[in-house]
Amino acid sequence: MRVLRGIDAGLAALTRRPGYEEPELTPASAARTEALFGEPLTATQAVERIVADVRAGGDASIRDYALRIDGVELDSLEVPRAAWEDAARTIGSELQEALAVAAGRIRAYHRTAMVSRTGRWHDDGGGYGLRSIPIERVGLYVPGGSAAYPSTVLMSAIPAKVAGVDEVVVCTPDPSPVTLAAALAAGVDRLFGIGGAQAVAAMAFGTESVPQVDKICGPGNVFVSIAKRLVYGHVDIDGLYGPTETLVIADGAAPPEVVAADLLAQAEHDELASPVLVTTSETLAEAVERELERQVALLEREPIAREALARQGTIVIVDNITEAAAVANAFAPEHLCLLTTTPSACVGLIRNAGGIFVGETSPEVMGDYAAGPSHVMPTGATARFASSLGVHTFIKHVPVVGLSAETVRKIGPAASALARAEGLTAHARAAEMRLEGAGQPPRERRA
Repeated sequence: MRVLRGIDAGLAALTRRPGYEEPELTPASAARTEALFGEPLTATQAVERIVADVRAGGDASIRDYALRIDGVELDSLEVPRAAWEDAARTIGSELQEALAVAAGRIRAYHRTAMVSRTGRWHDDGGGYGLRSIPIERVGLYVPGGSAAYPSTVLMSAIPAKVAGVDEVVVCTPDPSPVTLAAALAAGVDRLFGIGGAQAVAAMAFGTESVPQVDKICGPGNVFVSIAKRLVYGHVDIDGLYGPTETLVIADGAAPPEVVAADLLAQAEHDELASPVLVTTSETLAEAVERELERQVALLEREPIAREALARQGTIVIVDNITEAAAVANAFAPEHLCLLTTTPSACVGLIRNAGGIFVGETSPEVMGDYAAGPSHVMPTGATARFASSLGVHTFIKHVPVVGLSAETVRKIGPAASALARAEGLTAHARAAEMRLEGAGQPPRERRA
């Protein structure tokens, strides 16, 4: 890991602004893309072709790409509910209990969030109000194939159902038994065994088998993120997610073995993960480096974790916790872990983070699986303006205006004057007609 000293060095290295520049493909991905399309293409060009093909060709195009990309022949795109039920019986009691515990915590958290939100209201005196309406049909993308992510099914589908979404559709490639069992536990309505950009396109435009949704949510690889960006406008999306990231703020009292463990929990995700430590203690920084070397050698995914530490791993040594918080806010991490003597006192200093994990007993790994809030959180500095996935993600807010004649008499002249100032005389005349009839009974005005 690189080591930086002083707040200026930390801010210079870690201040980020999100962008949507063309992602650089790895040599292996570039080669696969060229083999797939018969010519070298950028990631965006490749996804544009997939999206266009699926939009035009529907199920047949999905099957074609599944065969060409993954070597899988799909007889049926949808996985029947009977298969979910069979899977739930085969995963074993320990996993069944784990799914139940996690689902219970997640459901309780989001039900509480629903109760605490403002919701529907109307002010009769003001003549205005707001209706909060769940989105009708939502599509959730869950990564799969080489790894299973049942936790993402729970973390995405449960808040959608708590919010009142009528139909939750999941797309995930080659779903494992535990993923199917998670779909059952989360209340998913339909599940399709397809992945990649083709799954996003299918949900955005609909096919013979896959229903068109109103919003697409969930994390995925670079091709999935590009596909979400391309279909935005046809459907809504929750955000564009990149590699995972964790920033730990720690003082000299933090156990170095715990700090190292939390950093490695992110580093093992993939080579592009960002493990960052900001500390007030040079001694702790040195101890954490030693612990990282000791612990990384014990990991099954050691090569991946080592690469992440070498590429993005950073330690910043600052003078005090206020400076540490300033560096954290500039980085705007997906996960922010507070391992200080008084961690709760640090919470108020944080402005930009996907999620805050307070103290040694609240590690980010609990947030990944069972704490309650969704682990689908903003990455790539988008925590500066974006929120983690929750019930609010699946609810739209519709203003309602119902003015009385008295209110029209009060605000109508202002509306007319502003409309004429903008040169919109039809607007002004529509307002003035109401003013002319504002004192008459409703039936007489309509006659």
